[in-house]
Amino acid sequence: MYQLIVGTKNWSSWSLRPYLALRATGAPFTEITIALRRPETRAEIRKLAPSNRVPVLLVKQDDREFAVFDSLAICETLAERHPEARLWPADAALRAKARSVSAAMHSGFAALRETLSMEFARRLPTPPLSAAVGEDIEEIKANWQEALGAPGRHGDFLFGEFSIADCMYAPVVSRFRTYGIPLPPLLEHYGERIWRLPALQDWLTASQAEVNQGLPGLAA
Repeated sequence: MYQLIVGTKNWSSWSLRPYLALRATGAPFTEITIALRRPETRAEIRKLAPSNRVPVLLVKQDDREFAVFDSLAICETLAERHPEARLWPADAALRAKARSVSAAMHSGFAALRETLSMEFARRLPTPPLSAAVGEDIEEIKANWQEALGAPGRHGDFLFGEFSIADCMYAPVVSRFRTYGIPLPPLLEHYGERIWRLPALQDWLTASQAEVNQGLPGLAA
């Protein structure tokens, strides 16, 4: 039914997000990983899907096939096609909040992205953090704190059960681990729950293999 095209797993935060959503549906899928940051990367993507970037989800339905690109669009498509997976909260107010913080992650936090780039399988020294990066970190922490501390909340994740919001912030969990960004206990425990997800551990294993094989431009 599905084929997911992703980029180098140690680097591609945008690929990780729909990968987690797809794993959460339980639907079978095949996967292709395209090596990023190489001269042939764009041509390799174009061979497989009409997009200049990854991720791309190829959907086979009856006698037709169509492509979905952009992480959040893929996640929304999966939520629509697999309501049984409950990728958004059932409660309307929680669903609106989950969508809001997911969209904020999708469109914002540029300073954090630039300074704390994803190096999923590595641990690196904390770089100098500008005021803008500090503001991004504090906003993310506030979003997590509000969600996790909501009255009557049940479950281990941001809005109770695992949702697209957790998919969107999973790469941030990895960035905080990579660069040693300190978190208060509630948020640290949340990050540990995300990190222990079987799907995330599978991603980690693949990322470690990439690093061991030697990524282009990777410092020793």
